[in-house]
Amino acid sequence: MAVILCYGDSNTHGTLPLEQLGKFARHAPGDRWPDVMAKALGPDRTVLSEGLPGRTTVHDDPVEGGMRNGLTVLPAILHSHTPIDLMILMLGTNDLKHRFSVTAFEIARSLERLVLVARAENVVKDILLVAPAPVLESGILKDVFAGAQARQQGLADHVKAAAERQSCGFFDAGSVASPSPQDGVHWDARAHHALGAAMADAVGARL
Repeated sequence: MAVILCYGDSNTHGTLPLEQLGKFARHAPGDRWPDVMAKALGPDRTVLSEGLPGRTTVHDDPVEGGMRNGLTVLPAILHSHTPIDLMILMLGTNDLKHRFSVTAFEIARSLERLVLVARAENVVKDILLVAPAPVLESGILKDVFAGAQARQQGLADHVKAAAERQSCGFFDAGSVASPSPQDGVHWDARAHHALGAAMADAVGARL
């Protein structure tokens, strides 16, 4: 029974495109991409979803708080699910918020640091790095992500290079999914199903 851990942010959590700032809702079970992937992979694979809205790669969030630094909590999450055959790591979207002001290259390097930390804990056999789908500066969250479209240029290529350096798998979520213009960040059910199906193929090949 292979164990697959999906470590991510609101799009792994399944957050619906926001209709009002600060008011969150979630896609129904079965419409979140880890659930779609799990169904396609079949009963001999256990898929664990660890998605937290607002989670960054390595940054504390001075505005939202709430232990959203993905580096800080990663070891505890890994050890709570050990042993793990494959960790799917998809973070970086929230790093694009204006308050962090980091580049695409720095996001990829932060993901690489997470890979190194995960391996140091010695409970993960393999890692699949996923470049997050590009955000739009539109809708309710456009001010939160001001300048993100420029900062995210080249992100998928940088994440791919990081994956190659660390001998991880790689997938570009933006090749199959894109956010709703309603808030520019979160995905509708169609995007979740598209990514879930694509990730099932990628994971099946990796395992």
